[in-house]
Amino acid sequence: MNRFWSVLFLLVPVLGIASVLMAMYGVAPLESAWLPKSLSQAGDTIDQLFNGIHLLSAFILAGTVFTIGWALWRFSDRGDSNEKALYVTHNTKLEITWTVIPALILIFLAFFQMKSWAENKMDRPTVTVDGVTDFKPPMVMVKAKRFGWEFYYAGDDGVVETEDDIFVENLLVLPAGEEIVLQMESRDVIHSFYVPELRLKQDIVPGMTQFVWFNAREEKEIEIMCTELCGWGHYMMKAKLNFVSRAQFDAWIEEQKSAYSPEFKNEAEPAAFLRESNKSFSAKLSNVARPLLKLKIN
Repeated sequence: MNRFWSVLFLLVPVLGIASVLMAMYGVAPLESAWLPKSLSQAGDTIDQLFNGIHLLSAFILAGTVFTIGWALWRFSDRGDSNEKALYVTHNTKLEITWTVIPALILIFLAFFQMKSWAENKMDRPTVTVDGVTDFKPPMVMVKAKRFGWEFYYAGDDGVVETEDDIFVENLLVLPAGEEIVLQMESRDVIHSFYVPELRLKQDIVPGMTQFVWFNAREEKEIEIMCTELCGWGHYMMKAKLNFVSRAQFDAWIEEQKSAYSPEFKNEAEPAAFLRESNKSFSAKLSNVARPLLKLKIN
């Protein structure tokens, strides 16, 4: 009976590892249980890193569990239950081994992730104009707010935060097959710009200007989400991201120019409705506190 439990102990991690591998490599019925299809080269690099770490973890887990399972099976029946167990204080060679091997694995992972980090956080696209190379300017400025997304497209001058910017809310349309740079800012609290298909997640911190970039290789409509708990309406802070051809994008931009005023919306006073709510709350609090104060004085 004791050996039955050793077999059951082994089945749990074996089935768990098998499920992860089936999902990772798209084997039915778990072909849709893993990450959505990557739409960018940078996303492919992240997938290689992500899957590689999972495979390494699965290998280590399998070795550990099978060692424990073997011990449960091997020593489940010792014959004489009164026999004294062998007492071992330490094993220097074993301790050095299980210290050095994890250290080497961590060093390997540190170098393995450098390409992915550089593609997503360091190697910002550049442009060369009149022999001068500089960072590519952002096509869109993204303003995160409670609880939605504002997108300001650079107008004819090619620069965001100018009077000819084109304002669109909760809909981001971009050309596929091109290097896109977005400028990220927050109107109120910390938000997080998350697009699973691009493997893109960028926290947006008030008072900071940050940049993200990507190149989508397919025309597709996907979703932008906020993954930072930003208040009671966090659950509904979503927007559509639509990758289209360059011709479709140009036509869409022309439609927006005729539909919206080109005046750039001033960001001086963020979240006006929050200030009104705070005033209302303060007034109610004063009405409650004033009688209590008089009572205490009396």
